[in-house]
Amino acid sequence: MFRVVGRITKPNYLTEFQKEIRALKPEEAVERVYKEIGSKHKAKRVQIKVLKVEEISLEEVTDPTVKKLMLGERESAQQ
Repeated sequence: MFRVVGRITKPNYLTEFQKEIRALKPEEAVERVYKEIGSKHKAKRVQIKVLKVEEISLEEVTDPTVKKLMLGERESAQQ
């Protein structure tokens, strides 16, 4: 689980983002962020600047959807 923090810089549009991604490696998390943000905001990769990638534990997850998915995986693995 990774948290990717960055900035989208487009003409007349500047915003920061923080996205929690399920991935095995930091490179995979960054690639998924490029895909998702590029698709959602119509931003090219050069317009997306990744500032920080950090590995986080389940307790640090703030996105309720991601947390539910992670808890669901854990519960099914224990059964």
